[in-house]
Amino acid sequence: MSSVIELLLYLLLIASALVAINVKDLLAAAVTTSVFSFVIAILFIEMGAVDVGFTEAVVGAGVLGVYFIMMILRTTRRTED
Repeated sequence: MSSVIELLLYLLLIASALVAINVKDLLAAAVTTSVFSFVIAILFIEMGAVDVGFTEAVVGAGVLGVYFIMMILRTTRRTED
């Protein structure tokens, strides 16, 4: 049963990476990179590296996700005349 869940997590990991690369909206890209980091954290915890998984969840999915979203919201959109 664990291998089925692990396979689904790997598929979600690949899907979130492909979406983050191909999406045009910066906010959607920031959210999908946070999803990617969170799935990596779950995989680390499932492999037994709880400290690495916790650090990845806090820094990768939490702090960097909020930082990316704050920076995107602080930028302005330029229009071509």
